[in-house]
Amino acid sequence: LQTETARRPEVWRLVAAWRCHLGRLPVLGSDTVVVLDGEVLGKPVDREDAIATLLRLGGRVHEVLTGVAVVSGVGVQVGVSRSRVEFRDITPQEAAAYWATGEPRDKAGAYGIQGIGGIFAVRLDGSHSGVMGLPVAETEALLRAAGVDTWRHRSGDDVPAGSMRTPSA
Repeated sequence: LQTETARRPEVWRLVAAWRCHLGRLPVLGSDTVVVLDGEVLGKPVDREDAIATLLRLGGRVHEVLTGVAVVSGVGVQVGVSRSRVEFRDITPQEAAAYWATGEPRDKAGAYGIQGIGGIFAVRLDGSHSGVMGLPVAETEALLRAAGVDTWRHRSGDDVPAGSMRTPSA
């Protein structure tokens, strides 16, 4: 799966972006899909699609895959986070009300677990941040493999000049 991910056009767009920056900074990209019964469920095309998707997910377990790629001077690092999410049953009225919030319009599988859509999830096995769209642990590992010091600036003692800083209490 990682080799297939590295061959995708989206990854090569990241390579092009990295080259545009003359290789000074790594470029990171990610994308998330929801899979139910072997079918990839992308973002809903309209209200009816979102409601139908939510009703299909209701009372079932589905898989969430988030691919991450980092392009740097070290090369292309790719990873995939796999999580399983179980939804409670969802009524048509709930699905319609959720659509009316606007939240599911740009979300794979027509829901955002980090927001109102989280009320439907009764179990999650895997990466919560991966289901949200950027698996933090996997991304940090890819950045380290790309030569990025992910611990730099975390203490606050070495924040670059001109950066915003929260005053100490």
